[in-house]
Parts: sequence; structure tokens; C-alpha cells
Amino acid sequence: MPTLVPKRNSVKGMIPSSGLPSINLTPNPITTMADGTIKQLNPFSGTEVWTVPGRGNRPLASTLPQPQPLKPEDAHSACAFCEATPLATPPEKARMVRTPAGDWEILRGLLPKELGETTAEFRRVPNLFEIVSYDYWRENYDYEMPAAVRARMEAYLADPEGKEHVLNIVRTRLKAAKQIAERSEEELLELAPAYFGGGHDVIIGRRHYIDGAEDTSQLASSGTLSVEEHAALTRFTVDAMADLYTQNRYARYVVVFQNWLSPAGASFDHLHKQLVAIDERGMNAEIEIAKLRSHPNMYNEWAVDYAGYRNLVIAENDHAVCFAGFGHRYPTLEVFSKSPTAQPWLQTEEELNAMSDLIHACHAAAGPSVACNEEWHHQPVDLDVPMPFRVMIKWRVSTLAGFEGGTKIYVNTLSPWDIRDRVVPQMFRLRDEGVISQNIRIATECTLPRNSLRYNPVLN
Repeated sequence: MPTLVPKRNSVKGMIPSSGLPSINLTPNPITTMADGTIKQLNPFSGTEVWTVPGRGNRPLASTLPQPQPLKPEDAHSACAFCEATPLATPPEKARMVRTPAGDWEILRGLLPKELGETTAEFRRVPNLFEIVSYDYWRENYDYEMPAAVRARMEAYLADPEGKEHVLNIVRTRLKAAKQIAERSEEELLELAPAYFGGGHDVIIGRRHYIDGAEDTSQLASSGTLSVEEHAALTRFTVDAMADLYTQNRYARYVVVFQNWLSPAGASFDHLHKQLVAIDERGMNAEIEIAKLRSHPNMYNEWAVDYAGYRNLVIAENDHAVCFAGFGHRYPTLEVFSKSPTAQPWLQTEEELNAMSDLIHACHAAAGPSVACNEEWHHQPVDLDVPMPFRVMIKWRVSTLAGFEGGTKIYVNTLSPWDIRDRVVPQMFRLRDEGVISQNIRIATECTLPRNSLRYNPVLN
């Protein structure tokens, strides 16, 4: 299959760098030097990135260890996230299952004895080691868990198996923290609220390895899910995000991310996402919001439209668009929702599925051996200006070193065009094979209308 990718545009003569009144100047994120060095400036964060000629031809290194034969009994019990050990994690908040009719359903607050009655394709559990703890909210804000959450905790602890499960989880946490002093049952249960009313959750996929795996290299990643499974994972994650906002009125933002493989920060090579409720937006977000107030259409002009002008759009469908990102520390694929609805939990199922299809295609094109971070960005609940729902997929294929630390200029081994040229042929192949959605338009098939992101009410 031909790549059907247009040649990269030359910077020279494309965007004026002088001769215009300063009030009309817009960011020029990419500059190609005479020797081929590509300098990038992220228009939102201000991150400066250089790509040096010749480095982009290197293959993406696999971060997986040497494969070992896999015994059938090991396929479902390789780590604490595996389906054979559901009580190795804190008590489930929810699970997503397939109904006998083939639909998807979310079950909430099951007791240990009920876990075996259904097969959880995805599970939502509290993180054993919270980034922002339950005590943080309680001590700083006098937070009290909602009545429904407390009732669920009391019901779980009233169940003998549930109580023993919670005690074992608390002991595991204390042991990991080297707090080995004997504690009474009452003292242990004082830590139980963290595993019911906390704001740091993990969404766990059912599989550790792909179905029928024969060795340990055949991990089940986002890209190995079916299109339907990945859409269910996306909707389940959005449901968890909305729930965290609902349960904690002090949460100003819910961070959503996915670390795939240890170089990207994963503790287990098992597919999982994380959600963390926090009480601030973060400095980078505040800077971006300040820019947004003065330039409400910047996500169209400085991101999607600019990518279109530079031939960096990789794929799109009716409700989302994907392009090779610029100004990132690592090679990045950016997926933006075109929906006029900013908050993902208020979007239609069709709109969320469209985002899921492009995110899934990005992961499938990279392959399961490439370590990556998936970062979700959305409009904070207390923000009065709209911004689009968007997801960044960052390949962790390089290591930051002294040059970056000293200059804050980051050397990215792949230029945006290198990323595009790697991903586009793979997407064509995967679409032909039926692995990714058939509704995706790739490369020159994309229509690229100006101002395709409809988050800005002025454009609707």
C-alpha cells in the first residue's frame, strides 16, 4: 500500500517572520534550518525542541525483555492486575462487562463473592499507593465521603470476605512502606476509607497477554484491543472521570494518563490507565489558559490548522483528528476532539467512539513494544472558557540527559514528519487488515477543513 503522504513543506517563504505588525504575529512552531536541523516551539507550553538531521532513521527500540515461554496457567496470573487475582487490588469500585446480548454494562460496588459471577473486561479499583491521598482531602479540606460511598464501605466491611480483603490490602500497603509494627484490627480499619473514598483510581484491562500468547513478549496493549474493546475502555474511563468530579467538590481537575511499559513509568506491564483528582490545574495549564483567554481559537490556528498547512495531519474521522505533534520532549501523536462539547463526559457515544478509534489506531501503529505515555487534557470544571478534549500519545524512545537539563532545549530524535512517515503506512496496513476502524480517513484522504474544532462557540 503506498503511503500517500505529501512531501513536507519548506519553512522558507511559507510563514512571514518579519514585516508584520507585532499584534498580528502568531506562533511559528516549526523552523527548518539550512543544515536540516528542525527547531520546534510548543505554542501552548513554550517547550523548545530540536531534531538533528539523520537521527530519525533509527528503528524504535523495543523495551521488552528477552521473551520467555509462557505456560497456559501463567497467562492470567502474571501480576497483581491479572484477572485470576482480583483480590490483589483494593476493592473494586466498578467493572465493565459484556452482557449476554453483546452490549456493554457497568456494574458497581460488587462484594468479593460476586466477582466471579461476571467477567470484567475492565476494572476500576483504587490505587494502592495514592499520589493524592484520602487523608490529603480530609485534613486540608475537611472532606467527608458522600453518604452513598460510606454506605458502600460499611456494606463491604460488614461482609466477612470483604473485611478480610480490606485488612489484607492495608497490611500490604504497610509492609511496602516498611511499617511492620503490629497493629490491631481496629487500627488497620482506620485506613480503610482510602480504598473507598479516595480520588486516585486505576482502570485495568482483563488481559496481561494477548489471547493465545506463547511467550512473554506478547503483551496485551491498547493497540491489541479490538476497536469495540478500546471504545468501551474509553467510555469506562470517562465515566470514572465524571464520578471523581461528582464525589469530591474540592477537585478542580482530574488527571487521566496511561503509562505503558517500565520506561514510561509503569509498575506492571499490564494495560491500565490512572485517574487522579487534584485541587489545582498546574502551572502549565494556567499559562495555557491565559493564552486561551487572549486567543480563543488558538487550538484551531496553532494546532490542527497549522498541522494541516505543514502536512502533518495523519488521520481523521467525523468527530476527531490526529496529527504529528510539535514542541514535545518526546515524539508525540495528538488527537483532538472536534465536538462542540468540551467536557468528555457530556459528549455523545458517537463522539467518544471517534476519539477512541484514532487513539486506538495510534497505539496499534506504534506496536506493543514501544513504551509510551497517554495523556488526556480537558476543560477544567471551574473554567469559564471552552477548550477541546484532546489526548497526547508520547513515545518514550529517548532519555533526557545533561544537555536538556542545562539548556531546557530538548533533543527529540524524531521530527514531526518522521513520526508521520512511520505511522501513516502502518495505519493503511492495519485498516486493510481490519485491525483499526474502517471509518478513519488517512493522510491525503483527510478533508482538513479550517477551524474543524468546534469547541469555540463563535465558530458554531
